[in-house]
Amino acid sequence: MTTTLLSTAGELHARARAGRRAVVMTMGALHEGHATLIRTARALAGPDGEVVVTVFVNPLQFGAGEDLDRYPRTLDADVKLAGESGADVVFAPAVDEVYPGGEPQVRITAGPMGERLEGASRPGHFDGMLTVVAKLLHLTRPDVALYGQKDAQQLALIRRMVRDLNFGVEIVGVPTVREEDGLALSSRNRYLSPAERRTALALSSALFAGQDRHAAQEALRARAREVPATRARAEALSAIGESRAAADAHAVATAVPGGPAGVRAAARQVLDEAARLDPPLVLDYLALVDPSDFTEIGDDFTGEAVLAVAARVGTTRLIDNIPLTFGAAS
Repeated sequence: MTTTLLSTAGELHARARAGRRAVVMTMGALHEGHATLIRTARALAGPDGEVVVTVFVNPLQFGAGEDLDRYPRTLDADVKLAGESGADVVFAPAVDEVYPGGEPQVRITAGPMGERLEGASRPGHFDGMLTVVAKLLHLTRPDVALYGQKDAQQLALIRRMVRDLNFGVEIVGVPTVREEDGLALSSRNRYLSPAERRTALALSSALFAGQDRHAAQEALRARAREVPATRARAEALSAIGESRAAADAHAVATAVPGGPAGVRAAARQVLDEAARLDPPLVLDYLALVDPSDFTEIGDDFTGEAVLAVAARVGTTRLIDNIPLTFGAAS
């Protein structure tokens, strides 16, 4: 596929449109995770539609001391990968095309949800992210826009902005793409030394440990629900005797907590062990949250949740998450 590289909104607006336009927003340094987003966009746009990939390193979402200048810029390789994945256009505007008057005086504010987790660690990050997403949605005028679920809080905030501010665009989340060893694909993975990468695997290992604990807990609950609570069953259990009751009491007393507490405990055990590695993993947060507002869930929570982690290995900060469903909703 021939992919057109454009740098101004005027050039993009001048293109004839027939079917749906699907947009994938990136900061460049494209990898297989981005390719998956682009292929999904191609399927949603259809043969008569158009796929636009934006490449823009947004200065507003980098805080003091973060890696704006260090962030990889590989436009030629990005255009090649985008074309191979099904993009019609790569829109790579300069900073003064997106912010023609300099840093904008009026910005989108992420609100309370944007102050939690990533927002607490990176003050102002989500305000800058939402501002540029809003501008790029206006500049590209898509019917549908796709974002990776690896940035779960970002995706939730974009969905909220689109709903709260009546943007006429469909938002689609695409599952996280992982490397063979489980590490979530990220442009920042290239910063890791071999030893740092081994330590970084603790992020996904912790999430999988929490997921496994959750699956075991839900399976036990399902089995318990399937056993009829009859009088005969109660009498049979009573006949087992005090020794069984004592054993069960001991098992309950020494068991790792169930529900959300058990999931957190299983994940934290992996992270605590990684903190003793060389080089160590320095945990920023481990959170089990309601995806509607990114507040921590309680032990009686039922429904969809997100288990999220952020940590630093060496000078590289990484994030990851997995979705889980608790209780009746499962």
